[in-house]
Formats: sequence, structure tokens, C-alpha cells
Amino acid sequence: MPAAFIYNQIHSMTDNKKIFLVLFLCSFASLAYEITLTRIFSIALWYHFAFMIISIAMLGIGASGTFLSLFPGLKDISCVGLYSLLLGISIPLSYLCANQIPFDPVKLSWSGAQVLYISMYYAALSIPFLFTGLIVAATLASLSEKAGFFYGADLLGAGTGSISVLFFMTISLPETVVFILSLIALTGAFISSGKRLKIISLLFMLLVLAMLSLRPGFMNLRMSQYKGLQVALRYPGARLLNTYVSPFSRIDTIESPAVRFAPGLSLQYLEELPDQVGFSIDGSELHAITEYNSHISEAFLSYLPSALPYVIASPSLPGSTGGFSDVLIIDPKGCLQCLVARHYGFSNIYKIESNPLLVKIMKSDFNEYSGGVYNQRTWPGNGRLWLRTHRMFFDIIDIPLTGTSPSGTFGISEDYKLTVEAFREYFNHLKPGGIISMNLFIIPPPRTELRILNTALEAMKETGIQDRAMKRHIAAVRSWGSICLLIKKTPFKDREIDTIKRFAKDRKFDLVYYPGVREEETNIYVRMPENEYFTMFQYILSEERRRQFNDDYIFDIKPVRDENPFFHYYLKLKNIKEIYMLMGKKWQYFIEEGYILPVVFVQVVVLGLILILLPATAFRLKAKSFLTSFYQKGARWDFLDKNEIGAGDRVNRKTGLAFLPYFAFLGIGFMFVEVSMIQKMILPLENSSYAFATVLTSLLVSSGIGSLLSSRSAAERSSFITFILSLIIITYSISIPFASDLVSSCPLRIKVLLVFLILMPLGLFMGVPFPAGLKILGEKRVSLIPWAWAINGCFSVLAPVLTVMLAMIAGFRVVFWLGALAYLLAFITLQGFLRRSR
Repeated sequence: MPAAFIYNQIHSMTDNKKIFLVLFLCSFASLAYEITLTRIFSIALWYHFAFMIISIAMLGIGASGTFLSLFPGLKDISCVGLYSLLLGISIPLSYLCANQIPFDPVKLSWSGAQVLYISMYYAALSIPFLFTGLIVAATLASLSEKAGFFYGADLLGAGTGSISVLFFMTISLPETVVFILSLIALTGAFISSGKRLKIISLLFMLLVLAMLSLRPGFMNLRMSQYKGLQVALRYPGARLLNTYVSPFSRIDTIESPAVRFAPGLSLQYLEELPDQVGFSIDGSELHAITEYNSHISEAFLSYLPSALPYVIASPSLPGSTGGFSDVLIIDPKGCLQCLVARHYGFSNIYKIESNPLLVKIMKSDFNEYSGGVYNQRTWPGNGRLWLRTHRMFFDIIDIPLTGTSPSGTFGISEDYKLTVEAFREYFNHLKPGGIISMNLFIIPPPRTELRILNTALEAMKETGIQDRAMKRHIAAVRSWGSICLLIKKTPFKDREIDTIKRFAKDRKFDLVYYPGVREEETNIYVRMPENEYFTMFQYILSEERRRQFNDDYIFDIKPVRDENPFFHYYLKLKNIKEIYMLMGKKWQYFIEEGYILPVVFVQVVVLGLILILLPATAFRLKAKSFLTSFYQKGARWDFLDKNEIGAGDRVNRKTGLAFLPYFAFLGIGFMFVEVSMIQKMILPLENSSYAFATVLTSLLVSSGIGSLLSSRSAAERSSFITFILSLIIITYSISIPFASDLVSSCPLRIKVLLVFLILMPLGLFMGVPFPAGLKILGEKRVSLIPWAWAINGCFSVLAPVLTVMLAMIAGFRVVFWLGALAYLLAFITLQGFLRRSR
């Protein structure tokens, strides 16, 4: 007996290690696939639809719990090998199917079928996550007494996959990475399966390798026909030059007649334009690299509205008002503004470009073509963070907001470059006579330029400039298609105002505002039916009328802060009907504003409710069938052994059902915190993809460690963990801005390490409540574990969409507090359950 016991223990330990490894590999592949899909969505659609991926993943995971609740025989641990095989097969198949679905958000305004296509996206892409959920749920249901150990394997695999996938995307296109991840999942199947499944796994691995080698055309990513790259390539004579990839962006360079980058060029300019090569980032808005040709550039550059600040401050022009030389250009893209600054004699031109891949391309492939604009004083990164870490002061901080053509920006996109805190940083790094210059296309009705003005004024107030004096710090001119807005640290001098007036007159630009402007001086050359720019600037620059104007204006143009950095969200709910009429009775604007969020939210609510309620319906039917059969046999309920009723035949409302809301609160609380933390780390980590991967890795790995540690201690049994966790989340919500400032000033590798260390205490605690709840539920009603898994997953589906919707209205701190509230409700639910079950 002792020998047999020892043999069984060793055999059990070996099996546990194998299951641990399979869980690790499958979770690795699944989470890495989730991140890869965010890149695929960014390229095929737009980055701002990538939030759907988190919901899709959690929908599949939630569906797995429903599936096992309806078919309890499939939760046996022996099924894990089959689920792993199906995961490996479904990863590439789901991508290939989704790639053929003709969903295009641009068509939402006139095609109702697009809503159906969103549902098809959810159905196709959730399948791999369904199998991942089946693997984890079957393991936890079969081995609930070791829930912490195996749940830790799941989290550790997911966390490792979220950071490792960045390496894969460094060497391959996202669509290729999909097939690499399939191989990892198939490896898990090969390890866990019997002989027959091992052979099948090996055959599919060979098939995937063959596809990677041959790369058939159907593997290529299909891009929306309305994205900038696709539009430009449809012009006669257009051709794609090259495609470059990194883990965070794809850049395509093209030659096309659509590439004519001269934003607001004066109609007085009648000469030829310099040659330009276009490029798109993730297939979206086009930018251009201008060939440096001194003869053409000399004339061309001086006729751009964006030349105004350089004319005011040029150290080289006769009669110039300055003698300045230090310029900072934030996100110069093709660096047309660098050529403008060089043309006007500025010697120290600093460039901060947020896309490292673009900097690399400009230096390697377009160095001579562009005149070496990126050769010196160029840094990849976030402009406002660079300013924070460099004690330098500039005569001009230039922020161009123009591509090759006017286009709106999705309201659900965060933009930390245009918040009050950002403008405050810009002001703090201006020399006494320094100027912030912003150039943007005119996209009626006016809103972007008005919010910029309001935000800048708020920042000026916080830097100590008196409200009544602010109007002396502002100037603006407009052309037929763009507006140049200048914000000066000190009041504009008379000679500078004369320069502005002369600049506008010589190029036939219209004056919008300067200190002391008269209405008859404006709206002369490019006449508007109503002189609305003059009027609106006067209202906003008036201390007495600003608040009332902002309240009454049809769009929301109030200042935006880091707490809810959705600068491009202008919608006022009370004005929906008026805006609809103003936009020509078209819904496209509302889609761009973010109204796809409610559409998606309604869909996931309906799907989530179905998945949650299906097990309840099945349980009632099974219980009714059992009781009918029981009484037909003349049996008495008093003598019935309660254990005779199978996994869904009896639900003790005082135990199992009363505990299920606990898992709902955990699901929504975890995702509220996770998604909010990703958003808050975008600024210090300088890139949304860095933030996504780093935060996921930090929280999942630390949660996995917490889960593993809790399985060996009394912490897993403590009902106070969720209460403590709610207090920790509130603490993080208050301290995260200070942590963000600490991280921002460090090199990237140190940033990633610091984020991990900062989030580790939070993650350690977040990894405990779920396996603890499963272990308690396993002791009381093990048959309900799949249903608990389904409820947790389905409520997690709602959280990513709900997080963005709430943050747009109330800010991310409120979402953190709601996450803390969810954990507090989980604590109350657990306490009540433990009292009733004693």
C-alpha cells in the first residue's frame, strides 16, 4: 500500500505538471492572439475598434462556462488535449473567416448589414477563446481543490504571451504571427494528448508550417477600402513602394496623385509643387515626405499658413522681429515644418516623433530625399514627456495636426497631446517671447479649433496669466482649407501684429484674430456666409461670455484633461437631433464620435444574458424532469439522498446560487481596473501598444503569482481579501498620477520594469479572490463551477466597452472607484454566503 500510494502521488504530480504546462502554453497562445488581433484591427479597420477584442475574448471564455454547464460530461480533465488541439486549429481559421467578413465602420451610416457583420466578427473571433475557456474551466471544475495552482498557470501563461508576442511582431506581419501562435497551441495539444491526437496535432503543425512557407494570398490582411492608403492606391498611376512593420505600427510608402501635401497653400502660389512620397501609418491618414529642392522649396514653403510663426520670429529675414533659433516640432511626420523652419533660418530644430519606425525609415531610406531632416536633434517618443525630462526652452513649439487631406478623428480615441496638462507643459518650456503654433484643417462645423483655444486658455490660467490679459496672447489666420493658431507666452507686440497682418494680406489669408482686430478686417479673401470664426473667437476670449458660449454651443468644446483625454469627443447628448440635422441627416458623424460603443454594448449585453441564463433554464428543465420521474415511482422526498441529484438537477438556493453574483462582481471589477490602468499608462509609456502589453503582462503575471502563493496559504480562504483589494484600488486611483510622473522620466526599459513593480502589489491581490471562490464553490456545489466561470466571463465582456463609455463621461478615476465598488460587493456577497452556509 505505501508503494502504491507513493506511485499514485508521483503519477499525480507528473500529471499536474503536464496540465500546468498545457494551461501555460494555451493561455500564452490565446492572450498573444488577443494582442495580435488588436494590431490586425488597427490595420484592417482603425485602432479605436481594438477595444472590441477584449470583449470578444471574454465572450468566448464566458461561453465556455455556459457550454460546460449545459453539457457537464465534457468538463472531464481528459478532454483538455482535444480542446488544445481545437484551439490550435481555430486560431488561424478564426482569423481567415473574420478576414472575409465585409464589416466596415464607414458603412454603418447607410448599411444596416454592418451591425450584423459586427455580430459575425464576435462569433468568428470568439471561437479560439471558447476553447481556451474550455481548457481552463474543465481543469478548474475537475481539480477545484487546486484551483489556485492551475489558475496561476493560466495567468502566468497569459502574462508571458502578452509580452512575448511583441517579439513575434518585430520579425513578422501580424497575420503571420497568427499562424506562429497556432503552432504554440498545437504544441500544448501534442504534450497532453494520447497517441491518436498526437499524430493529428503533428499533421496540423506541418500544415501550418507549409502555409507559413508558401504564404497563399488568402492569408493577406484585408484592409477597409475607405482607409487613406486604399483610397490613394486607387488613383491612376499609384503604386505601393514598400511596407515596414514593427510591433506597434505598419508603415506603407506610396507614390500616388493623391499625395499632395500643402495644407492651406495660398492661392497666390502658382508655381509647381515639389515631388512628394506618401506614407500611411496602419493604412490610415496619409502623410507625405517632401523632396528637398532648394529652388522649389524656397517659394513653396513661404506660402503655407504654417509659416506664420517662423516669419514672426525669423532670425534671417530683413525687418524680422526676432533673433530666435530654437524650435521644437512635435510629431513632424514627413517633417514639412522642419523644411519651413530651415527655410527661415532656424538653426536648432528639435524633432520628437511618436512613431520610432518612422524615424528609422526617414533616416535609412529617405535621408537624402528629405534633405536629412531627421539627421540631427531627433528623438522618438512623446513630445510632452520629452519636455518634462529636458530642461530646455524654445522660441517656437510647433504642433502640426494635418495630414495630406482633411479627416476627422474617432471620438473614442485618447489624445494626451491636447489636454490642459499638455498645454501647461508646453507653456513651461517656452522662452519669454515663445510661441505655440498649431495648424489644422478646417472641418465644419468648427469644433477642434475651438476646443484647442479653450484648452489653451485654461492652461494659461493655471500658469498664472490673468483671464483679462489672455486675449493679448492669441492670434489666428485661416486659408481656404486650414487655420494657423498662435498662442504666445507674452502679449503680442505691435510690430508682431503688423507682421501677422502683412503676412495674411500678401498671401490672401483671412485674419481670424489678433489683439485689437476689427470685424471689417476679417472674412475678406475666402468669404464665409457668416463671419463665424471672428464671432466665436471673440466669445471664447471674452471672460464674461466664454462660459455661456461654451454651454450654448451645439458641440462640447470645453477643455479636456488627462483624466478623460478624449479630445475628439464633441457630442452633447441633448443636441443629438440638432447635430443630426446639421450633419445632413447622416449618422456617419455619430459613428465617428463613438456611437458604435452603444451598438456593441447592446449586442454584448444580449449575448451575455443569453449565456448566463441558458444554464439556469437547463437546470430547471433537468430538475423538473428528475422530480417528475421521482414522484412517478412513488418515492418520498424526505428519504431522498441529496447527492443523488446530478450536476444541474438540484440547485440549493441558499448555497450555490447565492454565491454566483460573487463571480460577476469579480469579472467586472477586474476588467474595470485592467482597462483603466492600460489607458492611464499610455502617456508614461508613450504608446498604446506598449501600455497594452506592459499592463497586461504586469497584472496577469503578478496575479498568477498571487494565485499560486494563495494555494499554499490561508489567504485563499480569507474572505477579507476582496475588501482589502477594494481599498488598494482606491489607493491606486489616487496615486497613479504621481506614479505616472515617476515612470515618465525614465528610459523605456526602466519604465517597463517600474510599471511591473508598481502594479505587482495590486496584481498579487487580484489573483486571489477568483480561485478562492472556486475552491469554496467546489466544496459546496462543484457542478456550478462552469456556470460561475460563464458569469465571470460574461460580465468581463461588458466591462471594456462600459469602461470607455464611463470614462468619456466621468473620467478614469470614477471607473477605478467603480472597480473598487465591485470588489466591495464581492466581499459582501461572500460574507453573506459564508454566514448562510455555516
